[in-house]
Amino acid sequence: MINSYPIWKYVIVFLVLIIGCIYMLPNLYQENYAISIVKNDLSNCNIYSISKSNILNILKKEKIISKSIFFHDDKIQICFFSELDQKRAYGVLFSIFSENFSVSCLKIPDMPNWLYLIGAKPIQLGLDLKGGLYLIIRVDIQTMLNKLQDYYFNNFKSILNENNIFYLRLNKINDYDLKIVFENADIRNKSILYLSKIYPELIFYTKEECIVCISFSKEYIHTMCEYAIQQNSNILRHRINQLQITEPLIHRYGSDCIVIELPGIQDSSKIKTIFNNAASLEFRLVNTKINEFQINNNFIPEDSEIKLDSNGNIIALYKKVILTGDHIIGANLNFDEYHRPRVNILLDNLGSLIISKFTQDNIGKVMATLFVEYKDTGEKDKQGYSILYRYDKVINIATIQSKLSHNFCIIGINNVKEARYLSSLLSMGSLIAPIYIEEERVIGPTLGKKNIAQGITACVLGILISIFFMITWYRFFGLIAGVALIVNLILMVSLMSLIPGVILTMPSIAGVILTLAVSIDSNVLINERIKEEIKQGKPMQYSIYVGYRKAFTSIIDANITTIIVSIILYIISTGPIQGFAMVTIIGVGTSMFTSIIGTRAFVNLIYGKRYIKKLSI
Repeated sequence: MINSYPIWKYVIVFLVLIIGCIYMLPNLYQENYAISIVKNDLSNCNIYSISKSNILNILKKEKIISKSIFFHDDKIQICFFSELDQKRAYGVLFSIFSENFSVSCLKIPDMPNWLYLIGAKPIQLGLDLKGGLYLIIRVDIQTMLNKLQDYYFNNFKSILNENNIFYLRLNKINDYDLKIVFENADIRNKSILYLSKIYPELIFYTKEECIVCISFSKEYIHTMCEYAIQQNSNILRHRINQLQITEPLIHRYGSDCIVIELPGIQDSSKIKTIFNNAASLEFRLVNTKINEFQINNNFIPEDSEIKLDSNGNIIALYKKVILTGDHIIGANLNFDEYHRPRVNILLDNLGSLIISKFTQDNIGKVMATLFVEYKDTGEKDKQGYSILYRYDKVINIATIQSKLSHNFCIIGINNVKEARYLSSLLSMGSLIAPIYIEEERVIGPTLGKKNIAQGITACVLGILISIFFMITWYRFFGLIAGVALIVNLILMVSLMSLIPGVILTMPSIAGVILTLAVSIDSNVLINERIKEEIKQGKPMQYSIYVGYRKAFTSIIDANITTIIVSIILYIISTGPIQGFAMVTIIGVGTSMFTSIIGTRAFVNLIYGKRYIKKLSI
């Protein structure tokens, strides 16, 4: 028969419908006020060392009633009946467990455990629907360029000295440029040829007879700025994930800003702490040639500078940086055989090559580890940007006794607390450029609830009006189209719940409504094709077959065009517009399935394999 599906096709349609309904279920449950307890990365304690009875006893002493306590994905989640109980319990549990565990407030759906076991979860809501914390983070590009200027300044000095190229002066000048004064034009020209081969990204130009100026090209500055923004975004995302904060939305804003949206987060103090810690390390050689007399009389060579250690002792370091914290990809705290704290450092491939070659060539020399941190002074410059100050201190001095590799440790740290703090900062990742919070807004959930209610109302009204129109115009086939519309919504919701990174915002709700409105067009095309065949006197079974077959090409062409446009929109846009594009792609895919395969299966099941005199269409 021409209108008949094999059994396996009916089974696939049925399974898709059942799975869609199951994974849509979490969105129907109310949210519970809850507290999450998760093991810190630096803690040696196991999450299962906290028993359920222990938590119950702690809460019972404070006369706090919990709704449920369960372990899930190596964390403890405690649910409460009210927000007041949640806040009271948070204060108690944080004071007890915060040293070894991360304690945070959150809302979780009140759904049965079997849904958790199969990975079902509700749709992630955006900031405009759930409320939360909105931050604009400015990346201090100027400080990054100043660091680059220092890097090239020290490198030029070393290269010129190592190659016995005599120069009179090497100075830093405005706009991150450098100026080298030579004795004559011949030496200057030879130096330009030599240095330009090593640093093709720089622009060398002559000024007066014996002077060469070096500046960054616009392309190089742009590349470094883009790199700093991208790397800082990745590091901030990593830091947020370490705090067990879910659903963060991080995207570029303007030329030097990053927008961070944290739905459901109302307390910004913990978040601001990880953003304000722009810490890193610098490994430098100690200048052992400088004596106490030179230091006391400020007779410091141009290639060196004075730093202090944790005890206030004066140490002379060479300005040239051997290795920075940019190459650190991991750090953890442990203890030596005498139970003294030390921090293990793990380097990336490039950092490993640099430190290996340097230590191999400088065995017997003294190397220092300089801890560097940028902090906000609370003051603004002329352009209105926050002024940061650099805080640094020597945390370790050691003689290079052998070649180091990608993994080594820092010893000599005063106490466990300081070592844990250093390890925590380094494990968060070293920022390419300092950052500071330029704008901070806490968005309440009241507006979000109103937006959700309006969005749901619009969806329901749109579906009801569409179904009413289809039934009025196409009768039973219109009813089939209405059922397909409801199934389409179920599949959209389940896919949005399953796919990582899909966040429901107001633009996403607009995408849902638009997709549902457009999806009915496919059934209109099919039904009109069937009616045309019937009007031409064709048999009913043949009219159904030809109606679906002729409409198929038009439906596919229109939907593929929509998907291509949505993909382009997703690639070139950011934030909520990406959410709109993603929801549109999901909706178009589900609508093609329901309108072409789903309705056809339903029609074949009812009308297939039998003689039909009349269709209700």
